[in-house]
Amino acid sequence: MDYDFSAKKLKFRVYFTFFILCFSLLIVFGRIVYLQFVIGDELIAYSQSQFIRTTKVYPNRGNIYDRTGSPFAINVRRYNIFAMPQQIQKTKNTLRKINQIIPELKVSRMYKKIAGRDKFTWLGRNLNLSEEQVASIEELKGVYLESTSSRFYPNHESLSQVIGFVGIDNKGLAGVEYQFDNILKGKEKTISFIRDAKGRALKFENLTEDNKSQDIYLSIDKDTQGIVEKYLKEGVQFHKADRGGAAVINGETGEILAMANFPTYDPNEITRGDALSRNLAFISDPFEPGSILKTVTIASALENNVVQPETIYYCEKGRFKVGKHTISESSNHKYEWLSVFDILKLSSNIGTTKLAFDLGFEKLSNTFHDFGFGQKTGIELPSESRGIFERQGKIKDIRLSNLSFGQGIATTGIQMLSAYVPFTNGGFLVKPTILRRETRPERIQVIGEKTANRIVKNLQKVVEEGTGTKAQIEGFDIAGKTGTAQKPSKDGGYDGYISSFIGFPLNVKNPFVLLVYIDNPKEKGYYGNEVAAPIFKKIAEKLLIKNEEFKNLALNNEENKKLEDVIKMQNAATEKYVEGTVPNFVGLDKRSVIKRAEELKIRLRINGYGIVQKQWPRAHTKLGGDRTIKVELTPPVYE
Repeated sequence: MDYDFSAKKLKFRVYFTFFILCFSLLIVFGRIVYLQFVIGDELIAYSQSQFIRTTKVYPNRGNIYDRTGSPFAINVRRYNIFAMPQQIQKTKNTLRKINQIIPELKVSRMYKKIAGRDKFTWLGRNLNLSEEQVASIEELKGVYLESTSSRFYPNHESLSQVIGFVGIDNKGLAGVEYQFDNILKGKEKTISFIRDAKGRALKFENLTEDNKSQDIYLSIDKDTQGIVEKYLKEGVQFHKADRGGAAVINGETGEILAMANFPTYDPNEITRGDALSRNLAFISDPFEPGSILKTVTIASALENNVVQPETIYYCEKGRFKVGKHTISESSNHKYEWLSVFDILKLSSNIGTTKLAFDLGFEKLSNTFHDFGFGQKTGIELPSESRGIFERQGKIKDIRLSNLSFGQGIATTGIQMLSAYVPFTNGGFLVKPTILRRETRPERIQVIGEKTANRIVKNLQKVVEEGTGTKAQIEGFDIAGKTGTAQKPSKDGGYDGYISSFIGFPLNVKNPFVLLVYIDNPKEKGYYGNEVAAPIFKKIAEKLLIKNEEFKNLALNNEENKKLEDVIKMQNAATEKYVEGTVPNFVGLDKRSVIKRAEELKIRLRINGYGIVQKQWPRAHTKLGGDRTIKVELTPPVYE
């Protein structure tokens, strides 16, 4: 049999050529996929610069809410604008048109960026544009828009140090935004711009699954946060202090209901704030607590059965030699015989010292450790400090003396706040959290219920008769402790004071602990009772009146009845709705508007976000037959 070798050779060449062509196309396709999905945020020159750029973004970052669903961090649509200079025929004329559409983009700055370039060039980023502006820009040849998702903080300064902020790439850089970045950012999306045959920029997005970002609900109560911030700011400014801090914790759940430092900053304008104002000092900056630590010292002595509440100590008429050092009382008090309860009530340094000597360092340091000093609380925020407390085996008497009344030890605000929680719940330490808790937390008993109750009774006397009288609130029983600690200076001495008050109301269903401290007050006093206690009173009073569980107070006195009558009068003075007329929604947030509308069976048309600035029809006019009201919401403006 004869074979046609020439035909077989030709057929082989055809198959081989087809194989080479397919292989080449596969390589090209693989390269394209690699460029589009692997290389991020670079200018890419491929196949005579057919690729303009490829970037990775996180377009649908999860929102951050308070415990009731009020937003603290949300996403808004923004735009980036770029140019392809080689496609623009009349550069200056085009730039002038851009400026007319977007006045914030100055012609001179854009020209400086674009001059001498023929490749991709940014003209502006993170721009807030209307639909009309977008449509006008899209008509310009060689100018392109890139839609992005940008972070917006509708409450501006409020809770800003806890929330933190994101960078221009929408990645968390501080606070909750940083701590929970992995679950907030979701899945990335790759966006590529390539040139078509006519040199125009075409946008391609890779196909991905659902974003899978998660929202976060904080333990914070927005209203409580606002109250704390208002009076903390007033206190710092009134006393011309360097700064201050305050926080509220739920004594049963460990949930932080409010946390603030002042001065603060607006995360929407991050470049305007300095590093100090962005710092959440309440968890990151330890300070000597002073006399507010005496409560833990006395609790240790009671728990270890070293003393009883009626145990008497001689307080040396105000001056007590410890080795080469002399311990004295504040304000030159000359106390003689004081019971353990009187030592705390009057905040005696000498009495606390002698009590600590009987207790011993080992037992005292064990109690300090059990209460969380010298270790992080584990709250879900970055940059928490463990404070300064070393559990040495043997120390000098003067160091034990100083430790007993809050010197030579440094604690953070969150440590001190947590340490008072056992006095509100029968002796249990609860891990603090910035997240809303859905289940009962794990609790560790650090003192017995009997000791906790004794301390509460003693702290109540501090406010009623002792150093904390300016924290008294009419109609309520308050337990608390003042602190006036000297600030260590750089040269090893002391310079200035930190004034503090920490306390809680009694006989309420859900007890809370509130700590206020003011750093270096320069006017109108520096003692804790002069500076911090009045701020505590203003905050706690507002929280108690706001609390719907007011009637759960186990008090049956005439003062309490008067206060309840006042609250009833305040509630009665609120605006009443007249059927058939338009209610007044101005000033309400979206959640409140929806709730009110549902109650009145009114249909809503809502535009925007924030609080209601305008509504149609106007309030108190006749309500139309379709019972529809249009409301316009805008972000609130803060000073």
